[in-house]
Amino acid sequence: MLEIKYIRNNLPVVEKCLGERNVDIDLDALLSADEKRRTVIRELENLRHQRNTVSDEIAALKKAGKNADEKVADMRTVSARIKTLDPERIQYENEIRTILMEIPNIPHETVPAGNDESDNTVVKKVGEPPVFDFSPLAHWDTGKALGILDFDRAARITGARFPLYFGAGARLERALINFMLDIHTRDHGYKEVLPPFIVNRDSLTHTGQLPKFSEDLFKLEGWDYYLVPTAEVPVTNIHHSETIPEKDLPVLYTAYTPCFRSEAGSYGKDTRGLIRQHQFNKVELVQFVKPETSYQQLELLLGHAETILKKLELPYQVITLCTGDLGFSAAKTYDIEVWMPAQDTYREISSCSNFESFQARRGNIRFKRAKEKGTELVHTLNGSGLAVGRTVAAILENYQQSDGSVLIPTALQPYMDNLERITR
Repeated sequence: MLEIKYIRNNLPVVEKCLGERNVDIDLDALLSADEKRRTVIRELENLRHQRNTVSDEIAALKKAGKNADEKVADMRTVSARIKTLDPERIQYENEIRTILMEIPNIPHETVPAGNDESDNTVVKKVGEPPVFDFSPLAHWDTGKALGILDFDRAARITGARFPLYFGAGARLERALINFMLDIHTRDHGYKEVLPPFIVNRDSLTHTGQLPKFSEDLFKLEGWDYYLVPTAEVPVTNIHHSETIPEKDLPVLYTAYTPCFRSEAGSYGKDTRGLIRQHQFNKVELVQFVKPETSYQQLELLLGHAETILKKLELPYQVITLCTGDLGFSAAKTYDIEVWMPAQDTYREISSCSNFESFQARRGNIRFKRAKEKGTELVHTLNGSGLAVGRTVAAILENYQQSDGSVLIPTALQPYMDNLERITR
């Protein structure tokens, strides 16, 4: 969330941001409510000062044995006016907060301008796409032929866009989760956490999913609880309303959770396979850092996610999202896209974002510098390290063989009891 003072003092910057993000916000209504709120606050401050002064005068008159009825009447009038103004102040503050919750973060100066994903910038490509002497199958066909993926039975159990794994497929998913967590904790210095898979409204508001994106969430009937859309939500909220000592920064967490998304607005898109499911597994990376280090940390975070693909020897590319494709809460985002041979394209497998103080302001997450007064908002970052189902899909497509089998990446074989190949 942006600070109202920042918007007031940097209106051209905010207007430019909204234009680049293709977002329409009534800033006039926001600034009008802000001006009315400040007018009310000034009057309240004057009236409270007046009430304190009159109270002292009443006490002095009574102490001197004089009549204080006129002063008492004045104080009653002042108190009545204060009672009238307080609800007005609250009303304006609610109006301001409602509008602020709809305003996206300001893009970092290095984010390229653009309207949509077609304007994203490729930063680099890593690895060479495999060359086959046969027509590569899509992962859903390979998984079905090997008996390790069954979307038809999953649809009968629940509905469309839910996966059902069998045998080596289920084992591959589990192996990837453990492999990713081990790399991030052992090699990258993250602390593993296992958070709740259900979160409340406040947690989703702090990270920016609510109120704007409620249609993307699964809400529990009869409860003000939601299934987690990503581990970013519970893990970022570990420190909400807390002050972290400077010596403890950066704080690095990694977590596995299942993720649940309604995928509102994506009907008819990626309906086959593991790319866009209502339920999927993901290993997440979350960082709490000092503001002056956050963009250095973003590069490190990106590298941590890339490491998984490098160790699995999967070809990928990194892109920088343009202003028109940037997520609501993010100031800058890198997407990592893995090569999918059957689709002859790169597909997103991780997003790594710096939110600067946007989430921290919503969740009141602060830090205290040593030997300095007051506190500051931390910067929060997060990235997928990686989306597990999409990694399974990438392995099934990139490692498929002409006989229909699929090789297991060398780095993953110890997690599969040294299984080298999935066969029919």
